[in-house]
Amino acid sequence: MTSPAKFKKDKEIIAEYDTQVKEIRAQLTEQMKCLDQQCELRVQLLQDLQDFFRKKAEIEMDYSRNLEKLAERFLAKTRSTKDQQFKKDQNVLSPVNCWNLLLNQVKRESRDHTTLSDIYLNNIIPRFVQVSEDSGRLFKKSKEVGQQLQDDLMKVLNELYSVMKTYHMYNADSISAQSKLKEAEKQEEKQIGKSVKQEDRQTPRSPDSTSNVRIEEKHVRRSSVKKIEKMKEKRQAKYTENKLKAIKARNEYLLALEATNASVFKYYIHDLSDLIDQCCDLGYHASLNRALRTFLSAESNLEQSKHEGLDAIENAVENLDATSDKQRLMEMYNNVFCPPMKFEFQPHMGDMASQLCAQQPVQSELVQRCQQLQSRLSTLKIENEEVKKTMEATLQTIQDIVTVEDFDVSDCFQYSNSMESVKSTVSETFMSKPSIAKRRANQQETEQFYFTKMKEYLEGRNLITKLQAKHDLLQKTLGESQRTDCSLARRSSTVRKQDSSQAIPLVVESCIRFISRHGLQHEGIFRVSGSQVEVNDIKNAFERGEDPLAGDQNDHDMDSIAGVLKLYFRGLEHPLFPKDIFHDLMACVTMDNLQERALHIRKVLLVLPKTTLIIMRYLFAFLNHLSQFSEENMMDPYNLAICFGPSLMSVPEGHDQVSCQAHVNELIKTIIIQHENIFPNPRELEGPIYSRGGSTEDYCDSPHGETTSAEDSTQDVATEHHTSDDECEPIEAIAKFDYVGRTARELSFKKGASLLLYQRASDDWWEGRHNGIDGLIPHQYIVVQDTLIS
Repeated sequence: MTSPAKFKKDKEIIAEYDTQVKEIRAQLTEQMKCLDQQCELRVQLLQDLQDFFRKKAEIEMDYSRNLEKLAERFLAKTRSTKDQQFKKDQNVLSPVNCWNLLLNQVKRESRDHTTLSDIYLNNIIPRFVQVSEDSGRLFKKSKEVGQQLQDDLMKVLNELYSVMKTYHMYNADSISAQSKLKEAEKQEEKQIGKSVKQEDRQTPRSPDSTSNVRIEEKHVRRSSVKKIEKMKEKRQAKYTENKLKAIKARNEYLLALEATNASVFKYYIHDLSDLIDQCCDLGYHASLNRALRTFLSAESNLEQSKHEGLDAIENAVENLDATSDKQRLMEMYNNVFCPPMKFEFQPHMGDMASQLCAQQPVQSELVQRCQQLQSRLSTLKIENEEVKKTMEATLQTIQDIVTVEDFDVSDCFQYSNSMESVKSTVSETFMSKPSIAKRRANQQETEQFYFTKMKEYLEGRNLITKLQAKHDLLQKTLGESQRTDCSLARRSSTVRKQDSSQAIPLVVESCIRFISRHGLQHEGIFRVSGSQVEVNDIKNAFERGEDPLAGDQNDHDMDSIAGVLKLYFRGLEHPLFPKDIFHDLMACVTMDNLQERALHIRKVLLVLPKTTLIIMRYLFAFLNHLSQFSEENMMDPYNLAICFGPSLMSVPEGHDQVSCQAHVNELIKTIIIQHENIFPNPRELEGPIYSRGGSTEDYCDSPHGETTSAEDSTQDVATEHHTSDDECEPIEAIAKFDYVGRTARELSFKKGASLLLYQRASDDWWEGRHNGIDGLIPHQYIVVQDTLIS
């Protein structure tokens, strides 16, 4: 039987569980009350916002009507002027123009405040009404969801209670059965002990007549033992049955306990948070955000509109911002101010020679004239730069005067306790400034000096432009040999002319060289637009024959340089991919096998001129190299194809631009990936090639530099190898960069690889070994151990 102590302990456990469940139930009730209060607060807040904006709309409308009356009062006087032509002429004058702009500004503010009132009434207030309705509706549904969650949680707790009671009951039955079993075992042991003692006391002294009595007594004892054994077996079976039930009940209880704890944890940690975030607060903050941002947008646009009107008045009164006036005028009359077409050479009597003649006997005269222009240009540029600095300093002075005189009135709007203090602040601030007459005199004097310097600067710049054009044409005509003597104020070797015999255009070679050195890891390269001003400056420099990207300086915007490269290909009169092969290339795109597609693209492109193929090979080798840094620059072959597709290949008229452009992008992507299999190698097509090697001094094989080809180096190696009389010990070198051999004689290796060098093949190449293979190793890609080189 269950002891009283255990029974008392069970009652305490059940009482503790009931207490814990009651606390949870009280918590759940308070949670709903808290959410109800939150909903009520939201409704009240939204109602207050509606009342606030309704009252503010009335104030804005009253203010708008007063402004309209003020403007109409003075506009009526203007309309009553008899001489309309005189009025029209007077409008050109700044005082009259300022007056008209001031009245227009008042009318503009009147309209703006009417609009603001309308936005409050018909936009913002309905938003708050909608938010209030939505919040109430969503909260009601959220409360239903929350109530369901709480009911489910209480159901889980009740199930746990039932399982626990079952476990306690079966465990009590098991303990009771165990006690009865132990009692039966004790009775059995006691009965067996009695039987043994009685047999030991009995002796065989009695006659045969008494044997029957002993047999009967023995039979009685055995029958009693058997009864006890049967009772023990029954109790053993009962105990086993109850013990199994208790074990199963305990397992169920432990499982239910774990599930209940998990459910409670999930409800308090996840369900409540999700209920508030995704149900109670569903769209509330976002909707309130939109409503208040509507208010901010309306107020900001009101301020912006007011500032725009005030800016117009400022320009009319001061008329000092020549740059802004010029920009506005040119935007309004773009057709009038756009540059005309260039003047073309008009031959006389069949003379078709449209270029300077640089042959003898005029060559010496042209060289001397070029040198004279250079000298004069150097002097003029220095003088004009000084004038420019003086002009900019004067302009800054004028801007400082304008800022202090007309804009810096923040002291007048400081918060104060009374209107008297405001008036005092305004008066003191005004009186602390110099007199109006003195300020205007100083301002006009500064303006006069500024315009004088501006005129001097523009005249000097015009003269420099004319002389520079003559100088550049002479320099271009005289060629590279005369360029060194006639170079104009070069920063080092940054000015280079584009030789018509060069296979890779200077702008292409220079931009790719710069990006290869500094921009392989630049995020969004060719996708992000650069500065249009810098793009135009770089483009114009290339058109003048200069190379603004020469040298090691890295002060240019990478996106602008990428824009120049794309702009060059986009501006070609004939696209890099001619239109007559458009359909043949589009047919290649439909092939699923990438290798087969590359083979057909190669066949189509081989009909193009040699110079075009060289440029394509150079460009796509660079794009392939750039795509290998896609993890850093986010430009894989497909992204690069999207950027370059429209620039390299235009879709013919009459085709679906959208679908065809997708095929063009796929074509460019294929060429980027398979460029080595598509374009001829240097042995098949002589010409400059792109060489990868990191940001080194000579990163790309420049068609404008003096580099040694692998074939030339191969011949040098063979010659030197056979003519050398001394056998040199191999020396070790470490690869600075990855290198992929372009011919069978060039070795390929990874950065950090150990190389053996036998001897110098040329200034650019070594003869050496890597991974058991002999071949050529580029000098720029390795570091030779200084201690091993004599």
